[in-house]
Amino acid sequence: MIRVGLTGGIGAGKSTVARTFTERGAYLIDADVIAREVVAKGSDGLAALVEAFGGDILTADGDLDRPALAAKAFVDEDQRKRLNAIVHPLVGARTWEMLQAAPDDAVVVQDVPLLVEGSMAPFFHLVVIVHADEDLRVQRLTELRGMDADDARARIRSQASVDQRREVADVWLDNSSTAAALADAAARLWDERLVPYEANVRSRTRAARGSVALMSADPTWARQGRRLVHRLQAVCGDKAIRVEHIGSTAVPDLDAKDVIDLQVTVAGVEGIAALADLLADGGFPHVEGIGADRPKPGADDPQDWVKALHVAADPGRHANVHVRVEGSANARFAVAFRDRLIADADLRAEYLSVKRSAEASARGDATAYVEAKEPWFDEVYPRVMSDAGAPD
Repeated sequence: MIRVGLTGGIGAGKSTVARTFTERGAYLIDADVIAREVVAKGSDGLAALVEAFGGDILTADGDLDRPALAAKAFVDEDQRKRLNAIVHPLVGARTWEMLQAAPDDAVVVQDVPLLVEGSMAPFFHLVVIVHADEDLRVQRLTELRGMDADDARARIRSQASVDQRREVADVWLDNSSTAAALADAAARLWDERLVPYEANVRSRTRAARGSVALMSADPTWARQGRRLVHRLQAVCGDKAIRVEHIGSTAVPDLDAKDVIDLQVTVAGVEGIAALADLLADGGFPHVEGIGADRPKPGADDPQDWVKALHVAADPGRHANVHVRVEGSANARFAVAFRDRLIADADLRAEYLSVKRSAEASARGDATAYVEAKEPWFDEVYPRVMSDAGAPD
């Protein structure tokens, strides 16, 4: 099973994507539908709202009068918190019930309007954002929903910004064309990424390895790294001491393979095994047979080179997760080397030359590419570590 968070601003076209996914077999959990269900006529949720805000929030038929509730609940922050304290736990409990009922092989799509505003993105295997420019959204809202243009713009601007959505988006679906074009894009996403991603997570299989070819530095690598760091923090919880973006994609303006490398540090060797199932369930299965880094000169503690390698199951985003012991030589070197590359233009140029040579000699073989760089790492290791100093 994988959980996909689906969101987008009002008028962006999220419902078209949700409908396309559902038609192709998604297990849909719609937060708006649940929010209405938990305060339906006769429900405990509605009774709690009446007790908190008074009987005049009901219609003559005993249903919730939403405008009347809004007039009372949104007058100030205290009343809004009072409303949320009633509704949010009920929505959460019902969502959990639906998740527990989902089939083991489900692609669970959770349609959550305030996913970004609620900082929920790290808790999904993948986040899909549906986007359209403000003017186009206003046009749709006025023509299709009869909204006043000023009201439509106010609603749009009260929600998450484009930059905030970009920060958490694994997939960005642009809806500046037709509904049919958006549905086609959603169908391709389902077939080419979501279905194989779910199968990989369920079978503990990593996605096919990407190319070893170097590409020009991508300025979005930093944002992608932050997104994966936050996701891994949510997956690992208190079993990880820290999660960091390392490797070449963490260095601005350095050409690299299109692979995000991340490091998870744990308190001891036993912590490495403790994360195995959590990472696999979270979309990062363990790669068997890789139990240590290659030792470097001058570090003799066996813990210095122990690690587990986990690799992304997501076919749309290649990533390596290196789980290492806090304070070990390999964990300290990964961070020190990244920081030195960021600060030292000469070292960046030297490393890029080494990578170019390794790329040419490896002829597309990932193992050969890594091995071709090792002699240089043996030489550069003491330079970097002497500058980094002793561990804290």
